[in-house]
Amino acid sequence: MTRGIDHIGITVPDIEQATLFFEQAFDAKLAYDNIGQKDAPQEGSGIEQKLGLPQGTKVLRIRMLSIGHSAGIELFQFVHTHQQRPALASDYGLQHAAFYVDDIHEAAARFEAAGGELLSTPSPLSGDIESGEGNMFVYGRTPWGMVIELICYPAGIQYPSDSEAERFTPDK
Repeated sequence: MTRGIDHIGITVPDIEQATLFFEQAFDAKLAYDNIGQKDAPQEGSGIEQKLGLPQGTKVLRIRMLSIGHSAGIELFQFVHTHQQRPALASDYGLQHAAFYVDDIHEAAARFEAAGGELLSTPSPLSGDIESGEGNMFVYGRTPWGMVIELICYPAGIQYPSDSEAERFTPDK
């Protein structure tokens, strides 16, 4: 039985820069390093197969961050591999992570102060299900180009009568 999302893995160009960004933007806390600065990189056919990596790729660093009462963020830093641009909303696969915030304007300012770039200003959520007083969202890009959404819905979600479940919302 699945209990929930444990963590989201994010590949970054510089694990220290990414950690600082998540600390400044979202009050992230360091949980632990699986591969620290003084550890030897993981490499070879075994790790390439386990993680589905191209031949010759080395796992330089792995770090787990904790943000509030939610899924963890696992940061990966690789070397000796070709990097592609981060996914766009129109690409297949994981294309953004959303962070629930209490004050969207304050969160947006912190996101920018930490080095992120907002794609617009915060906007009201729309549609009969998600609209409500103060329900807002905004998308932005991290310093390495990953898309992150800031979202809040203090007025709640108006679930349809045939809804089988409610979405996860962190406790206050």
